Amino acid sequence: MLLKHYLDQGISKAELSRRFGISRRTIHHWIATGQLDRDLAAGAAGAARRRRRKQKLDPYKGIIKARLEEYPQLSAQRLFDEVRTAGYPGGYSRVRDYVGQVRPRAPVEPTVRFETPPGRQGQVDFGTFTLPWGRRHALLVMLGHSRLLWLRFYRRQTMRVLFDGLEGAFARFGGVPRELLFDQMRTVVLSDDCTGGGELILNPEFLRFAAHWGFMPRSCRPYRARTKGKVERPIRYLRENFFYGRTFASDEDLNGQAARWLDGTANVRVHGTTGERPVDRFERDERGALGPLAGRPYRRLGATQSAASAAPARPAVPVQKRSLADYAEVAR
Repeated sequence: MLLKHYLDQGISKAELSRRFGISRRTIHHWIATGQLDRDLAAGAAGAARRRRRKQKLDPYKGIIKARLEEYPQLSAQRLFDEVRTAGYPGGYSRVRDYVGQVRPRAPVEPTVRFETPPGRQGQVDFGTFTLPWGRRHALLVMLGHSRLLWLRFYRRQTMRVLFDGLEGAFARFGGVPRELLFDQMRTVVLSDDCTGGGELILNPEFLRFAAHWGFMPRSCRPYRARTKGKVERPIRYLRENFFYGRTFASDEDLNGQAARWLDGTANVRVHGTTGERPVDRFERDERGALGPLAGRPYRRLGATQSAASAAPARPAVPVQKRSLADYAEVAR
């Protein structure tokens, strides 16, 4: 294209030979054979078709496409085994690369960003941190509208810890959100020691606690981890902005530094999503929208029972011990 342009501008063939690094004989040959006047796009496509060589995989690409249409998640290794059984003589890497090109891909869902009204929702997270004297678990409670954060470190992840932490957060907020969103909810409400698995089954004790304080527990699991707005990620922020690079002398020092960090950094910074300080947004919009505090702390069932009210012990039943020889005699 450039050669034809410069020739039309009247530049000599000797000058063009020097510019492009080709001989004048080649330029004369291209002009004489009309190659400078052909359709360049068609010529390039034709050259590409001529350069492409047949591949060993070509006869088996139809098998791969058909299998992927029926089973889109079929692995490249499985497809390699199947085409080898059909007679493919080549290697695995070519099959892997081709599968990556033709595998059907699900449409990408757009990231949804939305806000919750003041007082509507809070989020609860547990995060585990390793210290020189052992592992400690950070319980974080964040209000969804203002992003006001509360946290405390505990030795264990138990139902009693969860109750203590939530009551501490409610006292700090001066009220209770109507819903609490639990990230990985099964780890905190499924069983009393917070180590349950399997299907999501709400602990009856936890439901009584929620009714006592007037909130509805919900799970984060239906929401995608990358979704911003409803599901925040305070654990990562806590790890990077507070825990990393600090030294702690004891559990009391750890929680003391955490409380100062909340008041001096976390709740007074300009939040990246809202563009406001959480404490300002809380005082202006959310404090008055929270539900009322309960009149007293929650009492777990059986926590106030005395030893006298416990069920009476069953009477011991005397059992006569016999040797195996006695049973053998009876059998005979």
